[in-house]
This record gives sequence, C-alpha cells and structure tokens, in this order.
Amino acid sequence: MTSTVTPTRHPHRKSLGRRMADNWQLYVLLLIPVVITIVYKYGPMYGIQIAFRNYNPGLGITGSPWVGWKWFERFFRAPTFDRMLWNTVKLSLYSLLWGFPVPIILSLALNQLRFKRLKRTVQTVIYAPHFISTMVICGMLRIFLSPSGGLINLIAGTKVDFLTESAAFRTIYVASGIWQEAGWGTIIYLATLSSIDTALYEAAKVDGASVFQRILHIDIPCLLPMIILQLIMSASGLMSVGFEKAYLLQTDLNRATSDIIAIYVYEQGIVSAKYELGTAVGLFNTAINIALLVIVNFVAKKYGEVSFV
Repeated sequence: MTSTVTPTRHPHRKSLGRRMADNWQLYVLLLIPVVITIVYKYGPMYGIQIAFRNYNPGLGITGSPWVGWKWFERFFRAPTFDRMLWNTVKLSLYSLLWGFPVPIILSLALNQLRFKRLKRTVQTVIYAPHFISTMVICGMLRIFLSPSGGLINLIAGTKVDFLTESAAFRTIYVASGIWQEAGWGTIIYLATLSSIDTALYEAAKVDGASVFQRILHIDIPCLLPMIILQLIMSASGLMSVGFEKAYLLQTDLNRATSDIIAIYVYEQGIVSAKYELGTAVGLFNTAINIALLVIVNFVAKKYGEVSFV
C-alpha cells in the first residue's frame, strides 16, 4: 500500500506594488509623518558637518574650510571641562536614582485605591505640576527658597539663601524635578496595571494573599517589562540634562555644581556665536547617549529579555 503526500499549497501572495495599489489611502496617510520626520529630523543632520569646519556664514557650510577635530579638542581642553562633565553626569544619575522609582511607587499605591473619586482627585493633583512651565517653576523655587520670607526658611526658622549654596543646588534640582514629573510618569504604569486580569487578584485573595503580596507577585511582574523599557529610555538621555532649569537657577555662587554642558553649549554656541563649537559639543552628547542606549538595551535584552530596539 502506497501513500501519497499532497504538497501544501500556499495562497498566492500579492506583490508589494499590488498591496500598495489596493491600500493606497493608508500609504498616503503614512507618507505624511514620514515626510515630516525626514524634513525635520534627518534633514538638519546635514548641518552636523559644521562641527568639523571653521564655519563662515558667508561661505556656507560646504564652502567653509575643513578643520577636522579642532573644536572637539578645544572642548576637551576647556578649563571647566571636567567640572561640566562631572556635574552633568551627577545631575542625571541623581535624577534617575531618586526620580525613577517614584512614579512606580505612586502607581502601585494609586492602583490600590478603591474609591474612584478619591483616586481621580489624587491623580489630578499629582498631574498638575507637569503643566507648569519651567520658567514658573523656577520663579516659585526662588520665592520658596528666599532668605527673607521664603517658605522653607520660615519653616526651618533660618535665613539661608539656598540658591547661593553649591551643595544645595543638586538637591533643589532633583527634588523639584520629582515634584514636577513624578505624577505624569504614573500614566503609563497605571495603564499597564489596568490591563491586568482581575481574576489574578481574586485568586490571590482566595489563597489569602495580603495587599503587599499581591503587589509583589502580580503587579510588579506585570510592570517589569515597562519598567525596563522606561529605564532604557531614561539611561539613553544621561547627557541631556534640562538646560532651562539649570540655567534659570544658576548663580555665580553655585556654579561649582550648576555648570553643565548644556549651559556651555548655550554660552559658546548662541551667545558667543561659536556655532562650530556648539555643534561639536552637541554631537559629543548625542554620541554618548547613543552608546548608552545600545549598552543598556543589550544588558536588558540579555538579562531581562526585554529590549527597546
């Protein structure tokens, strides 16, 4: 007895051109963000070569003489280079160390609230600071920290001008950042928690699991992939410390800790019109951020089985 095997026939697949013709409306809609991205994101990359030229606006980018690594060497040899680099890294690491866990803790706490009205009220209150501009935040900080009538000095019974204290700058910067952004950061975690099957909680309650045990064995494992992704994105911006707040809170007396690379770029590239130096420093920051993104993504993919790219 012989048996024959009938080969499996795959349905005919349409060519790419045919699929595009059949769904041309979707491709037209896709074309809009693609063009915008190319024009506003990739187009300006043409100007990166300014970092390697002695730029003269009259000669244009390609007409300006090529100087190679001159501006990078000038930046690395700047008298304040070590201080700027160290301050930038410290501010980023402290912000990540103290600020990253806060939205996670807030999300876990809010997820346990069963009174919807109270939960919505708390969410509104902690979201609100995100919508306050950096200029206003810095104005509020100057009022609160004022040595004459400032809220902090009234509570402590002192007359200290905290903004002139170098040792206090990093604490002010990090704490104000947590207050402003922690509530907004809970949105993505709360959305993840809302997708958890309620049957898991019911089963845990039947087994006698406490609130802490439910958080530990249900909420946190479900949040872990999102936490890793957020950590990768945060780590990739290590060198991108916010310029506005650091510049607005900077004084001559706290420069030892507030002098960061972003302020140097502004002073040299914009104020002093040294566009080549500003571009070179910006390119240096971008290269460091890309390297950190690749490294952290590799580690997360290898040990956490989660990757961003």
